[in-house]
Amino acid sequence: MGMLHVNSERLWGRISELAQVGAIDGTMGCSRLALTDEDAEGRRLVITWMQDLGMDIAIDGIGNVVGTWYGPDTDRHLPAVMTGSHIDTVKTGGRFDGNLGVLAGLEVIETIAEQGLSPQHPISVGFFTGEEGSRYAPDMLGSLVYVGGLGLESALEIKGIDGTNVGEELERINFRGQAPCPGPIPKAFIELHIEQGPILEAENIAIGAVDSVQGISWTQITIEGQSNHAGTTPMHMRHDAGWVAGEITSYVRRLVKEIGGNQVGTVGKIDLVPNLVNVVASKATLTVDLRNTDDEILKDAELQLANFCDNLSTQEEVKLHREVLARFEPVTFDDALVGDVIRFSELLDISVKQMTSGAGHDAQMFARVCPAVMIFVPSENGLSHNPDEFTSQKEIEDGSNVLLQMMAELSGLHYD
Repeated sequence: MGMLHVNSERLWGRISELAQVGAIDGTMGCSRLALTDEDAEGRRLVITWMQDLGMDIAIDGIGNVVGTWYGPDTDRHLPAVMTGSHIDTVKTGGRFDGNLGVLAGLEVIETIAEQGLSPQHPISVGFFTGEEGSRYAPDMLGSLVYVGGLGLESALEIKGIDGTNVGEELERINFRGQAPCPGPIPKAFIELHIEQGPILEAENIAIGAVDSVQGISWTQITIEGQSNHAGTTPMHMRHDAGWVAGEITSYVRRLVKEIGGNQVGTVGKIDLVPNLVNVVASKATLTVDLRNTDDEILKDAELQLANFCDNLSTQEEVKLHREVLARFEPVTFDDALVGDVIRFSELLDISVKQMTSGAGHDAQMFARVCPAVMIFVPSENGLSHNPDEFTSQKEIEDGSNVLLQMMAELSGLHYD
């Protein structure tokens, strides 16, 4: 028998079915914020598919779900080869981000099982709580807890943007499990994911062999000024929290242009109080997302932003508070596994490019405890976190077949 190949029709069908959970009317997208009712419904659907494959299912204290499959000759004492990602989305999300990595893992197992083959190592597929960070910061919350980077009790106390509490919401949707945190360390972790950027499509390349993830810094800035009448208050006598927020927003753009290179920066959220057309804002809250592949440059960007904010608060006589929501250093993936992505892509006659990820992913958390790597497939027009995000069935098939070969080899499956 030659190389195994996934059933792309079956995989595409599961992706489409999961996308109906939290579907956004009139679009291809879906909305399943972490630990909402929609997230719970999606979780139950994926667990059903895991059960159909005869997988052992463990749910830990932060709600991570890991299904493990054993063939007839699998040694249950050996560490599992793990793949997976997340099924939570941003509020206006697409159907591929995260979901592909989970469902492709199930397809890998079903492909192996239907051939009557048995790996030496168990194969696990996980989906991890709150990867997006949209409702509860930091992002990659579940995988961070899984690898021991954040204590469970601290994670359970995190407050969301809607005032809810992680632990209470886990209880409410019945997904606070009993499996321990940190979880079992896998032999290796491989994550298949859409690129969420334009590079592969622009260069007409099918596979990204991801060798690193850039560092991420999320800061929330709260500005307290003075509410006053928009018509009667002279400009030089204002303590305008909204104007200060605008100056910080403009500065972030100037800063990243001055630094250049791989530096990026985004102000993604601004809230004003009282948020009225004819009232000077008394309070503003905004978020700043800074990212770079070089941690020293990222630290310098953070310092320059902090200095600008402090000087501006003094100048405008407002109170300013900065809170770190998330801070992750750049991550380098396992060289051998990156080489495997390239090797198997070439064996399958699929074009491949070694590249960096601009987005954060669960795989970067697992890189703390075991060899890890990511496989990228193209995103049409570079779109993601958008209902119009799209990756073709053929592109998904290519990425899943690379994943299949790697999982088979790492798990000790011999079939040729």
